[in-house]
Amino acid sequence: MRLQGKTAIITGSARGIGLEFARAYIAEGARVALADINADAARAAAAELGKHAIAVQMDVTSQDSIDRGFAEAIEKLGHLDILINNAALFTAAPITEVTRADYDRVFAVNASGTFFCMQAAARHMIARGQGGRIINMASQAGRRGEALVSVYCATKAAVISMTQSAGLNLIAHGITVNAIAPGVVDGEHWDGVDAFFARYEGRPLGEKKRIVGESVPFGRMGRASDLTGMAIFLATPEAGYIVAQCLGVDGGNWMA
Repeated sequence: MRLQGKTAIITGSARGIGLEFARAYIAEGARVALADINADAARAAAAELGKHAIAVQMDVTSQDSIDRGFAEAIEKLGHLDILINNAALFTAAPITEVTRADYDRVFAVNASGTFFCMQAAARHMIARGQGGRIINMASQAGRRGEALVSVYCATKAAVISMTQSAGLNLIAHGITVNAIAPGVVDGEHWDGVDAFFARYEGRPLGEKKRIVGESVPFGRMGRASDLTGMAIFLATPEAGYIVAQCLGVDGGNWMA
């Protein structure tokens, strides 16, 4: 019960990694707002998790939606201790085929969404005067370029940079800002990722996923549950002196 009495907003948490974070936080005693663009899925997930979860509709590409979503979540939770910026999109294409619409859409969610949710959380935490924790979801893709993943890599590099700047700025208010950089994490989203590579590398469906999984030093792709320990740790007092860092949880894929 390391998060007993704490409250958290987790974006993009109606499924996948975000939902796994919510489940782990509740098991540690926190109350959690599942913020997701898909309000029906968020409500269904909150109902599954029980009385310590609430659902909030939030489109992180809309400032009005962010403002409304944070106001609703904080009103229902009473205050906000922790934000996990998890909402994200993936896309892949050769440089010559990237459209401006795709570029703008992925940056709007992954970079701008992260920044302005971080801002909304920080404003509340500063006004409350009791500090807080902000955890941004980066990626190993933010530490390097990848031939077919230029836009996604750039957005995650931006998340790492924002984490560093915000961490240095907000620690003066007792707010730590850090990031988690997963490697390759199995889940339904990887069907889409695999399909991108099948298209552009001429591979059979499933082959890229197999190759990527086998290349992880740990011996397999990550699972959402592999990330929850770091997400919990960064919200605990033991992590209070960790500021502006991007911490890899990737089975050895990237040595920082």
